[in-house]
Amino acid sequence: MGIDKESDIVANLQIGPTTLGMVRIYVEGEGVELPLDFDPEEAEEIAEEIRAAAAAARRIAESAANAPRKPRRRK
Repeated sequence: MGIDKESDIVANLQIGPTTLGMVRIYVEGEGVELPLDFDPEEAEEIAEEIRAAAAAARRIAESAANAPRKPRRRK
């Protein structure tokens, strides 16, 4: 599955600090529990990547909303 492929998988996502000073991203869904621990600097890099992806997605959505519509063919 690629990053741009739609999926029917449902999962829960939790993010928070651990008692060891790490940032945990915890993904749970369909029989999978995946705890991912990052040091604070790595977590900040991930947050920057998420912000950049959100900004790009917003630009794509706005561009699609403002794109001229093709006229429909009449039968």
